[in-house]
Amino acid sequence: MESETHMMKSKPGRESKNMFASLKLLHHPWIRIVLISNLLTQTGIWVRNFAVLFYVVNKTGGDAFAVSMISVAEYAPMLVFALIGGVFADRWPPRRTLIWCDALAAVSIWVVLAAMKSGAWEAVFFPTLVSAMLSQLSQPSGMRLFQERAETDLIQPAMSVLQTMFAVFMVLGPVLGTWVYQTFGIGVSMGLTGTVFLLSAAVLGWIPADAKAEGGGRRQGTSVFREMRDGIRYVTSNRVLGRLSLCFAAVGLGIGLISPLSVFIVTDKLGLPADHLKWLSIPYGAGEIVGGIAAFALAGRMAPQTLLMLGLIVNAAGIAVTGWSGMLWLTMLAQFVIALLQPAIFIGNQTLVMQHTEPEYIGRVSGIRTPLTARNHLQLGRVVPADRPADRAPVVPAAGIRSRKPARVTDQARPDRPG
Repeated sequence: MESETHMMKSKPGRESKNMFASLKLLHHPWIRIVLISNLLTQTGIWVRNFAVLFYVVNKTGGDAFAVSMISVAEYAPMLVFALIGGVFADRWPPRRTLIWCDALAAVSIWVVLAAMKSGAWEAVFFPTLVSAMLSQLSQPSGMRLFQERAETDLIQPAMSVLQTMFAVFMVLGPVLGTWVYQTFGIGVSMGLTGTVFLLSAAVLGWIPADAKAEGGGRRQGTSVFREMRDGIRYVTSNRVLGRLSLCFAAVGLGIGLISPLSVFIVTDKLGLPADHLKWLSIPYGAGEIVGGIAAFALAGRMAPQTLLMLGLIVNAAGIAVTGWSGMLWLTMLAQFVIALLQPAIFIGNQTLVMQHTEPEYIGRVSGIRTPLTARNHLQLGRVVPADRPADRAPVVPAAGIRSRKPARVTDQARPDRPG
């Protein structure tokens, strides 16, 4: 195993420490391609998620069990397939894997459309399940692609750009998804989703094939279960990865404990009707966008461990203020500050993982860490991306802000995978 010191070394000649220097990553053609691919898939996923939610609510009259099955389809694969997907992400060429994942997701959409035309409306759950399963392969493949091809000093700015994109879609995605469904219906919504997934696969095909990267990490004569064990040993023997895993296991436990309490912040602490919960989502969404832009501007100026620690401390303080406050304005301010530092947690965590993980283990490391927070996604009142990095889960009581109630669908959406 290479020493951690060697793996943390950055390439010399880092650009001036400002936002304009960080923009040099956009000069890399393959990074631009990955960003365009993410823009397409984010659009499709938010449209799909809202289409599925509205359609199920309309078909079942708002049946709680049917709506809850959407969560099962989204998050169960995180528990079942995360580690297996990580093993194959380490074996297969990342560029090719990402292309196939998008293509298969698109095919599943068109198959479901055909089934729905024959009257089997329950098939609408299928693309969500397939997408969640494929994300357990595409997410670690995306991390591996960045690790193998990106210069060390570009990883953190790239994570910042992706985080900013996620934040923008967290605000605009519900609007887009609702408008498409209400204007055109389920058929056009699902058709649009399948089309943008195919476009994403085509765009990824423009990433140059690299001999080293496309050679894959396939190990002949090694069983999947042995590689799983090797991955677990690798994480437990690596001090940084072990501590990060414990950290996010604790974070996940905290999310699971507080996320169902969001509505009581409004009704008990603030003394307001439950429908006022929506007012807390406004500063939270604004904070995520501002935080993403700020993180991009500061990328390369702060060590990833500093970003992570600062984000967790501010989140803890914001949670405490939210629970203590009896004033709406103070609670809204706390939500803004919490969201402002969410990008720091995501960027710091992802950068540390890539810095301290050898390329042949990146998939398994991601697969091992995903279930640590997956169980909490199942408890969240809002929907965070099942197809995005699990470590991106918000550490806030506002996790329940975008409540999964049929009456308010701005509560439902999940961007998919990372770049």
